[in-house]
Amino acid sequence: MVAKQKDAAPLHNRLAALRAERGLTRADLAHAIGINPQSVGFIERGDYGPSLELALRIARVFALPVEAIFSLDPLPPLSLQVYGQEPR
Repeated sequence: MVAKQKDAAPLHNRLAALRAERGLTRADLAHAIGINPQSVGFIERGDYGPSLELALRIARVFALPVEAIFSLDPLPPLSLQVYGQEPR
């Protein structure tokens, strides 16, 4: 895992939403990708950016492309992307 650099753009992610959707705890995800559960929290909060290898392992767990999980731009709500409308 790589620490977030001072000048680096924030890395946005939807890990927490994906975990909740799949019923995974931080410990479950951490075990599946081979890291500490506390590190999952750091990634979710944007305190740390995952290495490319770790991002790809996370994408594999969720069976999604890495760009569906991580972005340099803020990610719109999934409901907006899937259904074309804001949640109520």
